[in-house]
Amino acid sequence: MSQRTFIYGFHAVLSRLRHHPQSIQVIYLDESRRDKRARDVLRVAEEKNVRVILSEAARVDDMAGGKSQGVAALAEPVKLARDLDEVLEDLQEPALLLVLDGVTDPHNLGACLRSADAFGAHAVLAPKDRAAGLNATAVKASSGAADTVPYLAVTNLARSLRELKDRGLLVVGSDQEGSLPVSAADFSVPAAIVLGAEGTGLRRLTREHCDLLVRIPMYGQVESLNVSVSAGVCLYEARRQRAKAEV
Repeated sequence: MSQRTFIYGFHAVLSRLRHHPQSIQVIYLDESRRDKRARDVLRVAEEKNVRVILSEAARVDDMAGGKSQGVAALAEPVKLARDLDEVLEDLQEPALLLVLDGVTDPHNLGACLRSADAFGAHAVLAPKDRAAGLNATAVKASSGAADTVPYLAVTNLARSLRELKDRGLLVVGSDQEGSLPVSAADFSVPAAIVLGAEGTGLRRLTREHCDLLVRIPMYGQVESLNVSVSAGVCLYEARRQRAKAEV
């Protein structure tokens, strides 16, 4: 049975065109668009031999289930790594994973994937239940990162954290009640950074499976950061430490 679905938005469609053009069956483009992004879609689609159909804006929006920016692509799921074995088996550096404990907003999930791509995380793990899931909204919000960073939906997050520890990864939970600043964690070793859901943070069982809890020092009046911002801060710190160690 086909699992084709629509992806939409210029970043998402162009990323898919550039990285996995074979997964796209057809692109629908707002026939009234004459701007650079529309021209880029037409040019890259021609280079990759992908068919483009010019359509009314309302029809393109309907395909995307709402506002599409004027472009939607009917595509197969991208075949990235499907499990931890595939993620870890060919790494040439210590693993760096991002684990999301029940992030329910697809925009936040997409933004977390974007941070994961920007800072070289090898995969994002999240529970199958009570989480956003990689839907079209999350894909669009990822600005193409959903095509480059494996997203692993796991049945039991606590069991997956135990498995990561058994494989030698340091499991670092980010929590404002953490006893150490994030800079005090040793990210030179294989590591998984665990972030909690919007508003509620890490669940008790998840906290218990972390090797240590760190906090992001805050100097202003707000008490917490959006989960995708926290992901970016923690992943940047991990990459900063690794780059420093290589000097």
